[in-house]
Parts: sequence; structure tokens; C-alpha cells
Amino acid sequence: MQIDAIEPRQTTADLVVERLARVIKDRQLMAGERLPGEHELVEQLKVSRPVLREALARLQSIGLVDIQRGRGTFVGNATSLANCVRLLRSAVTISPQELRSYAELRTAIEVQAVRQAAERATDEEIAELASLLKQLDNEELPYPVALELDFQFHRKLIDIAGNPLMQNMIEVIYEFVLTQMVRTTPSQSENHLGRRLHKSILKAVRDHDPDAAALAMQQHMQAVLKRLDR
Repeated sequence: MQIDAIEPRQTTADLVVERLARVIKDRQLMAGERLPGEHELVEQLKVSRPVLREALARLQSIGLVDIQRGRGTFVGNATSLANCVRLLRSAVTISPQELRSYAELRTAIEVQAVRQAAERATDEEIAELASLLKQLDNEELPYPVALELDFQFHRKLIDIAGNPLMQNMIEVIYEFVLTQMVRTTPSQSENHLGRRLHKSILKAVRDHDPDAAALAMQQHMQAVLKRLDR
């Protein structure tokens, strides 16, 4: 499958959304048909990973694509339109004790991961983290898109840390992490504390200060745990 590249002057998530939506429509792709992988889409569209991921998150939020962790991205079907409802329902049905246990596991993983990320992050990786936070500064972001970008920021830190077991574990608990985010993350216009803590994490990673990075992540996760307790 060949998809036309985005021109350099047009590398925006909006244009990627339009391009992919048009490909799905014009080529009459069937529900469940696999789309090219992330690396291939980045190469074909000539855009950055953060821009592509934002576009895919938007397409998923409206049901045009179905992102299946560990499997790939597929053309959406009728059930994809209910993804947000299903996630919100999970946030109600999963007990606070279960979510707290997963949040504690996530804390252990992410505090160590961010320490390693601060030691190893390249300028390019730091720029990707900064790009994700810049997108999260948009207070008009649809809630599902904001949640996905938030997860991508944390997942990127784990990728930078370079531990495959950490990467696999965060994928295993992906849905629980998103459910916990639904329970604890306000809308973008109200999430001032979350954005401030994310920026503290980014600053520590940019400064290559593992102790400061671990402290910032610990503060972030403590805020999550306190919200779960409430």
C-alpha cells in the first residue's frame, strides 16, 4: 500500500488526519483491514512520530481506525465508535483497589525508567517529549486525544530508558493505565497540576539529572495516587 507523502510545509496533524481519512474512503478499505505500521507511515507521509500518533489518536477517537496494542492499526468498525464509552465504563467497574495496585506498579516502573531516560536521552528524543507536551498545552484537545498523548509521553520515557521488560509491562497494563487516567485526569483546561508536573519531568530529563527526574515522576505519581484515594 502506497500513501502520498505530506509536503514539508504541511506537516500538521490536521493534514495527516485528512490524508488518512481520504485514503480509507477513496480506497474503500474494509473494517478490520490493517494499515501500514507506524514506521512505514512516518516514512511515507514524511512526518514526525508525534504528529502521526496525534493524528491516529484523533482518528481512533472518532472510530475511523482501531489501534490494537502489540498488533497494529486497523480500519475501524462499528465497535470502534464505542471505544470511549467502553473505557469510561471500565473506569466505573474496575475497583479503586485494583486501580491503585496498578498505579503502584506503574510508579515503580516509571520512576526507574525516568531515571534511566535522564541519563540516556538524546536531543532528538528530548525534542519528541517536548513536542508531546506542547500538544498537551492545547486546552481545546478532545479528552480521548489528551489521554492518548499523555500516555505517549510516559511511554516515550520508558522507550528511552531502553528496558524491554519495562516496555512489555506497560503494554500489558495499558488499558488499566488509561482507565486510571480517566479516573484521575481532569480536562485539559483544568489539568494545570498535571501539565506543571509533566514539564518538571521534561526539564529534569533535558538537564540529564536522574535524581531530579525521579523526584518529579514520584511527585506526579503521588498526585495520581491521591486522586485515586479520593
